[in-house]
Amino acid sequence: MVHSTEKMTVPEGENEPLIIPRSAHSLSSKDIDRDALKVLSMLQQEGHTAYLVGGGVRDLYLGKTPKDFDISTDAKPGQIRKLFRNSRTIGRRFRLVQVFFHGNKIIEVSTFRSRSEYDMEGEINVLPANNTFGSEADDAFRRDLTINSLFYDIHNETIIDYTGGVADLNNRIIRIVGDPDKRITRDPVRMLRAMRHASRIGFSIEDATWQAIIRHTDELHFCPVSRIRDELLKDLRGGANRHWLQLLLDSGVFYVLFPFYQPVFSENNEAGKELLGRILEVIDRLQQNNQQIPEPFLLGLFLIPWSQKRFPEMNDKLKNGQLYALSRRIKDEVDTGLDHLNIKRATKEHIASLLARLQLFADNDQNGNWPAWLKKKSYFRENSQFYTIYREACGGGPAAELELPAPEKKPRSRSQRQTPRRNGQMPAYSRNDNKGGIFGLRKQK
Repeated sequence: MVHSTEKMTVPEGENEPLIIPRSAHSLSSKDIDRDALKVLSMLQQEGHTAYLVGGGVRDLYLGKTPKDFDISTDAKPGQIRKLFRNSRTIGRRFRLVQVFFHGNKIIEVSTFRSRSEYDMEGEINVLPANNTFGSEADDAFRRDLTINSLFYDIHNETIIDYTGGVADLNNRIIRIVGDPDKRITRDPVRMLRAMRHASRIGFSIEDATWQAIIRHTDELHFCPVSRIRDELLKDLRGGANRHWLQLLLDSGVFYVLFPFYQPVFSENNEAGKELLGRILEVIDRLQQNNQQIPEPFLLGLFLIPWSQKRFPEMNDKLKNGQLYALSRRIKDEVDTGLDHLNIKRATKEHIASLLARLQLFADNDQNGNWPAWLKKKSYFRENSQFYTIYREACGGGPAAELELPAPEKKPRSRSQRQTPRRNGQMPAYSRNDNKGGIFGLRKQK
């Protein structure tokens, strides 16, 4: 058992955190991204409290390489911007700062947030917008899961634990911070995050959290559709889709997100569930090597068992005109079925065309060889790769790594572009005092 060997000075009424010394854990500043260390060091040198937080601490504790190194600090956004010239503020509900480094690397820095929502009473269905700053204890208790509420201090290499996150990491448990009923009611998306993390790292969901998820599944309807869509795409790219699917089915969340699947699986269609699970396994395999599967592919593959049940003619040999008509019918159904997820029109049309031509490629698959007339089609490359993923899920040969064009990145607006230095490089931070200020930090005359 880990015992606290160091006391922190906290305001009266604040919870005393568990301070875990360097000798009692395996984290090391040597494992932290060099640019994240620069940001942490600069903030601390300027007299601010600053910690590595969230998933970065969790992954390092588990011996994994973090995808992101996020930072929390008592510095306000304007103060952060003055320290780091190559940065910008983002966010609507809460402003945070992105610091840019070479290689398109971004380090996100947020100010400690208030836990007003954590303590809020009353009949409020969803999390209200606010931009309230708070203490580090507030920030820890405001977070969704205990395992993501840990702070790491590079100064003395200690882990700061307000919520019992280290114990839950040791016991391989996913637990929502605080009262799970209350926290889920305030922000139902927490249900999706709990299940995503449980599937990704193979942890079990603590019973009180699990029962709260089951009780509040319908409250996902209160969330903005854009948030649900974004969380769903994160889930599909999470690398543990088979386990994630089972959690969604067991909790009932699956049919809240995808009500059109209810008649498909309600007839005890175990074959359909198994096919969907195998498709998700192939997606996981392809994404293990950082393979980026486009959104239309992800959603189209996810919809194959539904579309085959809904449109039996997908298994027939159809001519061009019939394929086009089938594509239009699928598009109309996808419009209705995915309307609550705010999927772009072009994406839905793309999905429909992939599904409509699935049998065409199955009929013309000659042990990996394709007829010359089919290879000449403009849709051949995408549709053939979509089909081979499905073929592998059905027990066929493995799908090769996808060879699809990377999605185009939108250029940053002129107001977001930074003026480069003469040598063509941009500094990540600067000690120079700038006149004026941002977000209420303008200098007093």
